[in-house]
Amino acid sequence: MTVAGSAQISFGGAAPPLPVSPLHQLPSPPADFTGREAELADLRKAVEQGGATISGLRGMAGVGKTALALKLAEQLKPLFPDAQLYLDLKGVSSTPLFPTQAMSHVVRSYYPDAQLPERQEELAALYRSVLNGKRALLLMDNAAGREQVESLIPPKGCLLLVTSRFHFHLPGLLTRDLDELSPEEAKKLLLKIEPRIGESAAELAGLCGRLPIALRLAGAALTERPDLSPATYVERLKDARKLLDLVEASFTLSYDLLPEDLQKRWRELAVFPGSFDLKAAAAVWAMEPEPADDMLGALLKSSLVDGEDGRYRLHDLARVFAASRLEEAERAEARRRHAEHYAWVLAAANFLYLKGGDSVLVGLRLYDLEWGNIQAGFAWAAEGAKADEAAARLCSRYLDAGADCLDLRQPKRERIQWLESALAAARQLGDRSAEGRHLGNLGIAYKNLGDARRATDHYEQVLQIARETGDRRGEGSALGNLGNAYAKLGDARRATEHYEQHLQIAREIGDRRGEGNALGNLGNAYAGLGDVRRAIEHFEQVLQIAQETGDRRGEGQTFGNLGNAYAELGDVRRAIEHHEQRLQIAREIGDRAGEARGSWNLGLLYEAEDDLERAVELMQRQVEYAREIGHQEAEKWAARVDAIRARIQETPSRPKKAPKKKRPTSQPRSGDRI
Repeated sequence: MTVAGSAQISFGGAAPPLPVSPLHQLPSPPADFTGREAELADLRKAVEQGGATISGLRGMAGVGKTALALKLAEQLKPLFPDAQLYLDLKGVSSTPLFPTQAMSHVVRSYYPDAQLPERQEELAALYRSVLNGKRALLLMDNAAGREQVESLIPPKGCLLLVTSRFHFHLPGLLTRDLDELSPEEAKKLLLKIEPRIGESAAELAGLCGRLPIALRLAGAALTERPDLSPATYVERLKDARKLLDLVEASFTLSYDLLPEDLQKRWRELAVFPGSFDLKAAAAVWAMEPEPADDMLGALLKSSLVDGEDGRYRLHDLARVFAASRLEEAERAEARRRHAEHYAWVLAAANFLYLKGGDSVLVGLRLYDLEWGNIQAGFAWAAEGAKADEAAARLCSRYLDAGADCLDLRQPKRERIQWLESALAAARQLGDRSAEGRHLGNLGIAYKNLGDARRATDHYEQVLQIARETGDRRGEGSALGNLGNAYAKLGDARRATEHYEQHLQIAREIGDRRGEGNALGNLGNAYAGLGDVRRAIEHFEQVLQIAQETGDRRGEGQTFGNLGNAYAELGDVRRAIEHHEQRLQIAREIGDRAGEARGSWNLGLLYEAEDDLERAVELMQRQVEYAREIGHQEAEKWAARVDAIRARIQETPSRPKKAPKKKRPTSQPRSGDRI
């Protein structure tokens, strides 16, 4: 028998045999296959519309490429009735199949006794001839790369479906990169495998990184051990070593294929807790960006790193595996470089924030994007500060580098912990200037929690250090902060004296932001004394300075102070306008404390005009925030809101009344952020 084409198949007998090798070779997809509906729908649509001759599923080990390919192939069987052939190309083994072996498998599936030509060109022609005119689906699992697959592209009418851990491109290749399952899909898969996992499913899915192979192994472990409770198993998996056991075999295959230098680079990427960019990888690797880019490309191609829009990341379980291969010396050096780089990133974000204008949001976006890395960098510095002078300097520098962004964004309790670590490092180094800055910011943090007396103790120490070291700006800031503390303690006279001294120093040294802070605090002091017109004059000056310097946070706080002043004068319309502007700015820059305070003061206005439902909605935001940060007056504010709720219940159909002249209980603007 001769098959159309230039090559022949010889059977060595008088008549060709009938095809006896099975043409329907697909294994069944996993019985517990879950999710991937969008991927299946997109791929099926492309094939049904005739838009794909070759389709590829790519991704890291254990992400479920083969399972999805088998499920897709099962659904596509009616479109390819002639044959559905399957072959493992062994792309991550030490002996991947040659293209000739794959072609021979396909030909012999039709003609099992055929004697095939030895030359690849002849075999390729025969391969295409056998498939010509057929409606066959070829699932080639676990491909090593383009060279292995290129000659396997079948004639039109057939479909070559390829899975691979490696990223490669071929003309006409329709690809789909697979990520981990969604949280809901991961939970469903676990519950299909072992229903008794129950409420532990979400936490277990998270520990498994929502990676199908890890989910299946975890579910199977609980199925095999009915005596082991899901909650107990979850606790055991929090041990990284036990978690690693779930996926070590899968990652080892990919890892072993890397050259030794690339193995080292991949291991070092374990220091990143989340995503990172090229500059960060180059910093950790201590190399220039161009060769670092080449290395990231190689790792991306091997699916050991994910990448999109200039950001890279290791899957959670890949990070655990990579970290397990790090030697202690490698880990220490990589973490040091990581910490140094992100101190620089934090400083860049803070610089942009202080630059003002559109740069404010650019700086805050950079801060938010890299927050996980910033936390990890500071953690290394704080851990090593006592034994390592370089770590101690870095620990102190983090708080200086990001002072304004940290004051705005960082959770209050965490900020206190960081400041205490930085203060200890500064004292260890004998750095009096840094000691003063950290003490001042600790005072502000305690004041924000309602502990004015503790704040005062810190400010007094700052004032002493500033005067000893001749730090005029620090002296002015300390005086302003002391004024705020005395105002909170009810000593208006001493508060005003300190504000006046701060204003004098700020003007002497040309500190415009300090001048704005001092004027704002004086405005609040005059408002407290009943001289509202004079207060407004001060606030208008502050607003001008804030807008000139691009101080968006200061601008928002001043709008709030003006709102309180106009409310005191009975001009509720202007008061509401100013408070709404305060809230808008707070939301734009992510100032949660400012948003809470602004909501409270706006709520007081609505309470005054008997719109109690709106008042409760607004004022409750302050209560929730105060409870979250552990503010000392949280329950006092909560009681106020509960009292308004009680009034609503007593008279559920209250008509809206004209606003009354009632001064809200304002929360004055804070002093200098040191």
